[in-house]
Amino acid sequence: MRDLLGELTRLVGTVHRAMRALGMLGLVAAGLILTSSVVTRYFLHASTDWQDEAAVFCLVGAVFLCSGSVQAERGHIGIEAIASLLPARVNRWRLWLVDLLSLAFCSFFAWKSATLLHEAWSEGQTTSSTWAPPLWIPYGLMTAGMVLLAVQLLLQFMARCLERE
Repeated sequence: MRDLLGELTRLVGTVHRAMRALGMLGLVAAGLILTSSVVTRYFLHASTDWQDEAAVFCLVGAVFLCSGSVQAERGHIGIEAIASLLPARVNRWRLWLVDLLSLAFCSFFAWKSATLLHEAWSEGQTTSSTWAPPLWIPYGLMTAGMVLLAVQLLLQFMARCLERE
């Protein structure tokens, strides 16, 4: 079981590295889009109705697609004041419970994101702007990111359970 878990962790790690690269591109794209929007509005006095939504879509993709990678490195912000006061055994239980609750929440979020994605895709939903890009784009990015985060949490939870055996 440990070997399978190790292989899955390495495979998911490869996916995380690819998502980090996409996230970096999304952040750069959002920065370029917003910069061009400011320049276009200031110097050309032209309306730019698509740039804000395009930048938001890039940022949504960057945040959600990279969330699993951040979790894999335990790079999220955590409050460790209580952890340093707890005995090691109690702290292990606390970490186990936090992983389990996080897995439950992120799995629920992934499921709800997938239902939004399905609705947006099947009903052809778009934003209410004049540009009107399809909503399946941000919902798809959100769903993919939450699925990757839930998978990462599942792998970490399984590793923690195997540690206890």
